[in-house]
Amino acid sequence: MKRLNSNILFALAVFTLLLGCNPQPKTPEPSEPINKTQKIVDLSHDYSKETIYWVTAKEFELDTVFEGQTDKGYYYSAYNIATAEHGGTHIDAPIHFSAGKQTVDEIPLERLVGPAIKIDVSAKVMANPDYLVSVQDFLDWEAEQKQEIPDGSIVLLQTGYSQFYPDKMKYMGTDQRGDEAIKLMHFPGLAPEAAEWLVNNRNINAIGLDTPSIDYGQSQYFESHVVLLSHNIPAFENLTNLDQLPKTGFEIVALPMKIKGGSGAPLRIIALLQE
Repeated sequence: MKRLNSNILFALAVFTLLLGCNPQPKTPEPSEPINKTQKIVDLSHDYSKETIYWVTAKEFELDTVFEGQTDKGYYYSAYNIATAEHGGTHIDAPIHFSAGKQTVDEIPLERLVGPAIKIDVSAKVMANPDYLVSVQDFLDWEAEQKQEIPDGSIVLLQTGYSQFYPDKMKYMGTDQRGDEAIKLMHFPGLAPEAAEWLVNNRNINAIGLDTPSIDYGQSQYFESHVVLLSHNIPAFENLTNLDQLPKTGFEIVALPMKIKGGSGAPLRIIALLQE
């Protein structure tokens, strides 16, 4: 019996020693963040009666169903909303300008989530509201960063125009609505030849900017839309807070309302930065 007890004690001692040499990984406490080094930047405008829409699109409406104390003693609120697909911070699905291409619900999530870069043209835009982001702007970014735009990037264009939102006169060039207002719009966008250069020479997943349209305000044929969307490259429009992002080294999460068959949808888009 003594020998058996000695063997058991020896085994327990070895087991205890091994546990000490191979401690189990610490499980985070519920209140302990998994990643303390990540900063979140919201790139979305909110939706309200101030939300900017295309001059021919239905504007945002919020109707109260109920708001207040119920006869059972608890507070309750509920609302109905109505909105066009293309207004406020939103996504343009490829089918918006290209027949047979992806609808909102068909866009692969891999195109909407991932590494991103920012190209800042705001200094050039302030002197020219009709500024077109050019091929040279992309080449200048690559020269400065000493790399090509990485494959699979989400490309964000900072024009600085979000500072004018929601002032329609400053942001769009007009506060009028309807078909006649289209010719009055002035704001920067992406040059069609730059869109062509991107699809022919680089491999990007999506593109976005802080103006009402990827095409500039005076565009009549929306050529940049046609070029990008025909290659299933979705576009994000009416972004904000791009000035809070670095030129590289961050990720984007851009999740639209999943509208089956939709040509566009409201978008909640955030950037994840390493601090």
